[in-house]
Amino acid sequence: MTQVKTIADVLDTQMLERFRARAATFDAENTFCSEDFNELKAAGYLKAMLPMERGGFGWGMETMTAAQRLLGSHAPATALAVNMHLVWTGVATLLAARGDNRLDMVLDWVAAGEVMAFGVSEAGNDEVLFDSVTAAVPADDGSYAYTGVKVFTSLAPVWTKLGVFGKDSGGEAPSLVHGFLDRGTPGIEIPENWNTLGMRATQSNTTILSAARVPAEQIHTVLPVGPVADPLMFGIFAAFLSLTASVYVGLAERGMQLAAAQPAKRKSLKNDGRTYDQDPDIRWQVADAGMKVLQLDAMLRMTTRDLDDLVDHGPAWFPRLVTLRTQAGDAARACVEIAAKVSGGGQYFRGSELERLYRDALASLYHPSNAESAHSTVASWLLGPVQS
Repeated sequence: MTQVKTIADVLDTQMLERFRARAATFDAENTFCSEDFNELKAAGYLKAMLPMERGGFGWGMETMTAAQRLLGSHAPATALAVNMHLVWTGVATLLAARGDNRLDMVLDWVAAGEVMAFGVSEAGNDEVLFDSVTAAVPADDGSYAYTGVKVFTSLAPVWTKLGVFGKDSGGEAPSLVHGFLDRGTPGIEIPENWNTLGMRATQSNTTILSAARVPAEQIHTVLPVGPVADPLMFGIFAAFLSLTASVYVGLAERGMQLAAAQPAKRKSLKNDGRTYDQDPDIRWQVADAGMKVLQLDAMLRMTTRDLDDLVDHGPAWFPRLVTLRTQAGDAARACVEIAAKVSGGGQYFRGSELERLYRDALASLYHPSNAESAHSTVASWLLGPVQS
């Protein structure tokens, strides 16, 4: 049985400093964070949420998101890349804790060393999980052939199992079919087209599916098109939104740290050489960054602890989750911008940590749920749906 391990046991200070040091090279060269990923894998990080009897650490959502927050404060792109594997272990764990064992195979695969990834996002599909422009065509043996284009497929260089879904339009009513695709399956093309403003080390390349077949035993859920109260939907949204939020909480925290550290290094000629950390306007801005992080700290820990404790928030769960995710992204961008404002022009040059973090933080604009979707969710919770 695996020994009980804390976050500090797994993500030790020396490892995290290596990750921070390598981040600039991965970004500049637009390459996958291979060295970081291999270290995390060797440390058992990819299995952290598995029960100890399956070779994991038995971490719940609160501990896993705290670990991702710490990793995100050192190497945001590395944290976001491995996040997509952890989301699947999170979904499987959340479902199992609620008596739903349909994704136990994911826990078995992760225990055996498989690397999971998400093949969900599609260009132009603002319905996200409630519809799909990928075709899922059934065969007599219960397998499905998927044809479509998935975007933002993080861990593209290393995943071995890809969670996909598509639409079966052949029956009386269309349905959405969820399954797991093996890497070596014919009909999978992964062009190396990840050349983005930030989060470059995730290498979230496009995945093109051309009649790529998922065997019957790896089809786990068939749902109607549209919003549906299925535990899988709750599990995916809960794991994805909270784990993704944790990366941006870490990024916000690092922005706060840099905002606090830089002013003491700068002197004001106008004010007789006093350092800028004594300037009341600078102090106000740094304090604002700190307040944003403190708010997120409470929100992240409370939300993930409630997930672990099976708290029933009913229809308020989705507003809580989307608020956490969008607030985390907003705070990450704001804290890095504050750090830029109080740090002087030297941080504007390419290669500074702050310059890279500024670009990485912008990726938060594109993750589900975006600001428009989040506000719509919260408004519907408070005001009811828009009347047609």
